[in-house]
Amino acid sequence: MAIDEARTAEIKEKLQQRDTHIRESWVKAMEARLVREELEKCQKGEGVNHYENCRWLADKYIQMLRDNRVQGYKHIEI
Repeated sequence: MAIDEARTAEIKEKLQQRDTHIRESWVKAMEARLVREELEKCQKGEGVNHYENCRWLADKYIQMLRDNRVQGYKHIEI
């Protein structure tokens, strides 16, 4: 019976790690979405000067696109 309890605890731990990983991945993706929305507002507000005035926001968004991709998690063998 101790083996079953240990196995159950191990599976629960793996599921918790998977959920945490996926949640963090989605939070980062949503942060990138917020930056994109702010970039769109900046571009609309600045008009033709948006290339200069919104450059920092565009650079931040490009960096976030590279780093903050939603990543899957390996299938857990049960």
